[in-house]
Amino acid sequence: MPRTVACVLLMALMLALGSLAQDQEETCDMAPRERRNCGYPGVTEAECRSKGCCFNRSIPGYPWCFYPMAIDNPAEGTAT
Repeated sequence: MPRTVACVLLMALMLALGSLAQDQEETCDMAPRERRNCGYPGVTEAECRSKGCCFNRSIPGYPWCFYPMAIDNPAEGTAT
């Protein structure tokens, strides 16, 4: 019985975390001043992306490897 309870609790936790993740998306589109460094000098695009980060070296003086910005999505069934 305790094993069944643990499995049910684990499933409930997974569902709850999954629904939280659905409420947010991430974007790499942001003003350069909003970039938060995710890499180090000389990081390659492949290394940066493997960490789940954005890579854009087109703007000198700002991080090339940076964390994506979270954007909220309205819950299903709500008007925007």
